[in-house]
Amino acid sequence: MANQVNGNAVQLKEEEEPMDTSSVTHTEHYKTLIEAGLPQKVAERLDEIFQTGLVAYVDLDERAIDALREFNEEGALSVLQQFKESDLSHVQNKSAFLCGVMKTYRQREKQGSKVQESTKGPDEAKIKALLERTGYTLDVTTGQRKYGGPPPDSVYSGMQPGIGTEVFVGKIPRDLYEDELVPLFEKAGPIWDLRLMMDPLSGQNRGYAFITFCGKEAAQEAVKLCDSYEIRPGKHLGVCISVANNRLFVGSIPKNKTKENILEEFSKVTEGLVDVILYHQPDDKKKNRGFCFLEYEDHKSAAQARRRLMSGKVKVWGNVVTVEWADPVEEPDPEVMAKVKVLFVRNLATTVTEEILEKSFSEFGKLERVKKLKDYAFVHFEDRGAAVKLFFFVIGKMDPKSSVTSGLVLFLHVLLVEWCHLLVGQFCFSPRVCGFFFAFVIFC
Repeated sequence: MANQVNGNAVQLKEEEEPMDTSSVTHTEHYKTLIEAGLPQKVAERLDEIFQTGLVAYVDLDERAIDALREFNEEGALSVLQQFKESDLSHVQNKSAFLCGVMKTYRQREKQGSKVQESTKGPDEAKIKALLERTGYTLDVTTGQRKYGGPPPDSVYSGMQPGIGTEVFVGKIPRDLYEDELVPLFEKAGPIWDLRLMMDPLSGQNRGYAFITFCGKEAAQEAVKLCDSYEIRPGKHLGVCISVANNRLFVGSIPKNKTKENILEEFSKVTEGLVDVILYHQPDDKKKNRGFCFLEYEDHKSAAQARRRLMSGKVKVWGNVVTVEWADPVEEPDPEVMAKVKVLFVRNLATTVTEEILEKSFSEFGKLERVKKLKDYAFVHFEDRGAAVKLFFFVIGKMDPKSSVTSGLVLFLHVLLVEWCHLLVGQFCFSPRVCGFFFAFVIFC
């Protein structure tokens, strides 16, 4: 009898289970998720997230769904759990944020590390109070937290700030956020935006940020006020003007390629390329020196090109090229330049000697010395007036139809004459036409 009762109980329980499954409710988008190719459990979990109101179906684009479909069921469920537990209160692009979570999961998987428990984030009450006080917005992604950009009209309504308005902030404590950074840096002037770089693997910041001010004066003031500032006991910030680099140095270039060849070839594999700077061999103007500089329309385009060219997957003329950032040379102070008595002369013929240069240029004033290296030379005058006289004489001799900024014909070669930059007791050539990577130095 007991067995029969137990048997009936078991049978009743088995009959009740389908009823529990049928009682599960789905949103109208559940069927679409299944049709998109997501496994049933993954579609159900994502549909549950829709029902919580954390994210809506319209917030996720096709790219995010396609990326989620590439995971196995266990991985996809883990990704969605991390996404659900994330603080999405300041996330404006939730689809991109989900893609970031998936990328981080793959990185952890590749490194063989387990998913860490969520580290303590910012004090949301303090962040909310900051945003209410300033009227700025905050956009959070897996890679950065962006405060402002643009700021409220009540703070600044002009054009987007240009070069010289951004500062780099280093040595930031990893658990420090906008509620401590903004009150400090806004003392220097109105902030356009603040980008705090985040580490998706740890959930903390990477120890550095970029702050763009609405004017150059504010950026310079920020360096004065905040560089070496002790933001926490024993923790001093490092602050300096940030130089946006749009230029790459590329080596291993075939020496028979022209500027046009290089521009055409690299435009096929990178985007935003606007110019190529190429130098020819002194003895053979038909051949380049095996390297060039690629100029891009902005830093983002240059950074993307660098990553692509360094991946090893992209070949130019069948070869892998070497790529590095071109080192920028800052423009010198006008007061410093007013003291320069040295001219840089380039495009010299191989037959031109230092003696010939001394004889030609001594007509403009007394020379201290002339130093020739390959197809260029440094001409040192005793008096700046003599150097100025030569410089403007060259400009006066230049052909109005020529694209050359300044030139003088010597041995049928148009000489290009430019001022050298005086830097801490030494002369350093960094002309505008180059401006990057190489600095030819002669000590006084």
